[in-house]
Amino acid sequence: MKKIVFGGGCFWGVEKFFAMIPGVIDTEVGYANGKTENPTYEEVCKNDTYFVEVCYITYDENVVKLDTLLDKFWSVVDPTTVDKQGEDVGTQYRTGIYYLDKLDLDTIIKSKNKIQNEYDKPVVTEVKPLEKYYSAEEYHQDYLKKNPNGYCHIKFD
Repeated sequence: MKKIVFGGGCFWGVEKFFAMIPGVIDTEVGYANGKTENPTYEEVCKNDTYFVEVCYITYDENVVKLDTLLDKFWSVVDPTTVDKQGEDVGTQYRTGIYYLDKLDLDTIIKSKNKIQNEYDKPVVTEVKPLEKYYSAEEYHQDYLKKNPNGYCHIKFD
């Protein structure tokens, strides 16, 4: 199984969106690449930990390719906004692609370059190795499944 981590604004919607894709085996929301240890949601929301809300995805590359997951990612984010997706604003809502396998970097860069051609403004989505990751609190896991009327900037239709 392969793994990739996406930051696309509020992690609730990103998780629900990717969990619906055939070949995605598991999703988990959490916090990536910040400055502290074991952050809480409240700490991340203060904008001084520099963590980003992410969805950690495990997928079967025999069923779904990284290229496809990247195309899906670009379809639900505005990669030209800094620290903002939908109505959510703050450093934790920046967009990012965090890889665990260095061999994925070339595919990610090609995908980012391809999507840049669709925008006049620069694509500001981070592309970095996953350096730190902490699972979010249990109440955030599968949040929109548990709370179907919860807010989300992603449209699922």
